[in-house]
Amino acid sequence: MLRPRIIPCLLVHEGGLVKTVGFREPKYVGDPINAVKIFNEKEADELMVLDIDATARGREPDYKLISDLAAECRMPLAYGGGVRSAEQAKRIIALGVEKVALSAAALEQPSLVAATAAAVGSQSVAVVLDVRKSMLGSYSVVTHNARRNTGRHPLEVARQMQDAGAGEIVVNSVDRDGTMKGYDLPLAAQLRATLSIPLTVLGGAGSLADIGALVARCGTVGAAAGSLFVFKGAYRAVLINYPQQAQKEALLAAAARGRG
Repeated sequence: MLRPRIIPCLLVHEGGLVKTVGFREPKYVGDPINAVKIFNEKEADELMVLDIDATARGREPDYKLISDLAAECRMPLAYGGGVRSAEQAKRIIALGVEKVALSAAALEQPSLVAATAAAVGSQSVAVVLDVRKSMLGSYSVVTHNARRNTGRHPLEVARQMQDAGAGEIVVNSVDRDGTMKGYDLPLAAQLRATLSIPLTVLGGAGSLADIGALVARCGTVGAAAGSLFVFKGAYRAVLINYPQQAQKEALLAAAARGRG
């Protein structure tokens, strides 16, 4: 039976591990390989690595970095950034990555999702939807580090990507990125009710209670976070952290009771 997953999300910029706020001003927080080693020790459920330079700069994935990450990683690894063809996805999977995350290219060419699913299996294809909320409360999917607005609602895009063959949707809130003020629960609930494939929610987690609230509201989802797992304390000292197994079990059990 599928269970909720708690997923550290690492952002890579110019080869280093960074954190952003609202997709802006990347702050260097360390070496991604060292972070993977620590998450190995802490037995994270899964790890997501997003190269925030590749698509924005129009370059290919950094296969050397991907190879190094996959060789070190002892948990399921998802990689996204710069993937524009099924051939690139096959190369990444061959390096030991479990899932390839598509984003801008999938929105521009939905047939890429079907081609990639045919090449590596739908279970290995995730589509990342970066979502921004307007002052009037409407949602739209954005790309290229939130510099381009598609003008399309995330529910519509998520359904299209599911129908095209995606095995997972990752929704990432631009407005909540790095704020540590909680997930966008209403949007997450709408997506969970719409989709029949796994959903992962990213953007805004500031505490384990936020993860519990997401699971209580949406059930079996992936709860992804960046700042929560790389910062500690009010002054955001850099410290890689992850809940211990007992903490995690207690958190998910409480969330399940809340859902019931």
